[in-house]
Amino acid sequence: MEHLLSCEELEKEDIDNLMFLAFKIREALRKGKKKFSALRGQCIVNLFFEASTRTRTSFEKAGKFLSADVINISASTSSVKKGETLIDTVKNLDMMHPDIIVLRHPCEGAGETIKPHIKASIVNAGDGCHEHPSQALLDAMTITDVKGGLEGLNVVIAGDIVHSRVARSDIILFKKLGANLFIFGPSTMVPRYPEALGVTVLKTFEEVAEVADVLIMLRIQLERLNAKKVFPSLREYSRFFGLNRKRLGIMKKNVLIMHPGPINRGVEINNDVITSNRTFIFNQVENGLAMRMAILTMLCNKEKKLQEEMNA
Repeated sequence: MEHLLSCEELEKEDIDNLMFLAFKIREALRKGKKKFSALRGQCIVNLFFEASTRTRTSFEKAGKFLSADVINISASTSSVKKGETLIDTVKNLDMMHPDIIVLRHPCEGAGETIKPHIKASIVNAGDGCHEHPSQALLDAMTITDVKGGLEGLNVVIAGDIVHSRVARSDIILFKKLGANLFIFGPSTMVPRYPEALGVTVLKTFEEVAEVADVLIMLRIQLERLNAKKVFPSLREYSRFFGLNRKRLGIMKKNVLIMHPGPINRGVEINNDVITSNRTFIFNQVENGLAMRMAILTMLCNKEKKLQEEMNA
């Protein structure tokens, strides 16, 4: 695995290897081991052109827990503010010999754009409305942890589908793992041709409750709506598409509730659902750290060294 740009590029073997390694890493972390030497001497640059808490912090911690040198760069503190292009920025960084550049950018295909210009491996940490592959991998890890796998599961993704890179990556990856995919949301936020994604559109929450083994709630991405009026109000959105205790009560007893964050509490999901024992939102964060450690390790071809260290 040279880059991680899209879930489309992942083979089943890659997914299985990443999942296996991530579970091993999480086990070691839970035992209190937080420092490994597998990536000593490697350099990782986190280049973020959009705001982030979970993704940026977990990639930073992942690199540091693996003893890599980690450099964080935000667009607001880089020469981009002076007019430098993305390609020039990454070419300058590449001349400083990083091993991995973790890139988040508002434009779709940013990772593919820079790939011909640098030697470093690239991790797509989110490119516009396109993809967010590490999020899909940690989501698959969370579902596997609770359900034992995705084969045959009915996974419903609800909310702002059309603007969600998480939804797109989840759909691509989960289909490779044998899940059945459904989407639910306002008609203005559902793709015009859902059949192209291989998903089934659900029209009511009653249909969601009847089908879902896993329900992934998505945030309304107000920053991508550009003042477009796609629904009357947040209150009305919550009324028709939000998840509250009453709606949770009509779902399957063992349904798994997830959310990639950040959460708009009281809009797509209520406080009393977040604290339910069927909600695994914060487990996703823990799994995200382990999965991103696995991703960095495999991109550097150091999985054998890390496994030897964990088994010692």
